[in-house]
Amino acid sequence: MNLRAASLNGYMKVVFMGTPEFACKPLVCLNESPHDVVAVVTGPDERSPRGGKMRPTPVKQQALSCGLNVITPSKLAGRKLRDNLSQFDPDIFVVIAFKILPRKLYTLPRLGSINIHASLLPRYRGAAPINWALINGDKETGLSSFLLNDKVDTGDIVLQQKFSIDDNENFDALYARLSDQAGPFALRSLDRLADNNFVPIRQDNTEATPAPKITPENAMIDFGFPAGHVRNFIRGLSSVPGAYTWFRDCKVKFLDSDIYDGDTNPGARPGTIIPHRKKLLVQCADSALEVRQLLPQGKKAMDGGSFINGFRPNDGECFGEVPGKA
Repeated sequence: MNLRAASLNGYMKVVFMGTPEFACKPLVCLNESPHDVVAVVTGPDERSPRGGKMRPTPVKQQALSCGLNVITPSKLAGRKLRDNLSQFDPDIFVVIAFKILPRKLYTLPRLGSINIHASLLPRYRGAAPINWALINGDKETGLSSFLLNDKVDTGDIVLQQKFSIDDNENFDALYARLSDQAGPFALRSLDRLADNNFVPIRQDNTEATPAPKITPENAMIDFGFPAGHVRNFIRGLSSVPGAYTWFRDCKVKFLDSDIYDGDTNPGARPGTIIPHRKKLLVQCADSALEVRQLLPQGKKAMDGGSFINGFRPNDGECFGEVPGKA
């Protein structure tokens, strides 16, 4: 296949696929480039949990504001969507944070389909690569573009770019930063695909690590780990979906924390609140964690001192006691 011949006058006809906020800035970047975004595919409108109104995906809102053609299929398999997209005669699909595409769909464009993934593949294959990089305390992450195949996140690499992770960066901040970079990165990936001499790089499956979706069931904090591990867990889930614990039958999300370097009570039960006049300190396996910001259920976010003044924890009282369990 002559890759250059697949693009017209230096640009490609692109079908963009995505759903969440992460994919919005890349969509804008592609739309403002010489490439032609001929259609945007995203999920159907969903009913809002509050008020029950139908709510479009962030990508649909962004696409409509750009005046782009939006398609919201109820399913990806079957001929309807494929026939619809065939009418645009696309050169390539660019997929960012979307569903798994069936083979008959991702092979439709002349150049196939690429996915932009928020990790340095083959590390963190799966739905939550940003969360897991932070939870594991990584100092580096990145973006990878790869050619779609039948197995999720295993396709040959088109391009990768590394980014350092700041020690105080949380999920929200890293998510936004990688989203900002994903658009220019996608453009460089398309440039590489248009090079006749380009050969994609096969992933080394022996180096693969998983990044499964974070669910409420595995977002609960375990204070039995060292304080550094607990802090990274909080960073990796802040503010979405939010690492949480329990206090007096109230669910509490921890949004920001740091390792406390003062005197603690290492013999105390993990989760015990260590008395302090101004700081909210919680004992972990090896040392204490200073909780700087938290969100009790039904209340506004507050700092640790406000929590102490408002809830007035008793000596020896603990976080982490699940309601209904002794």
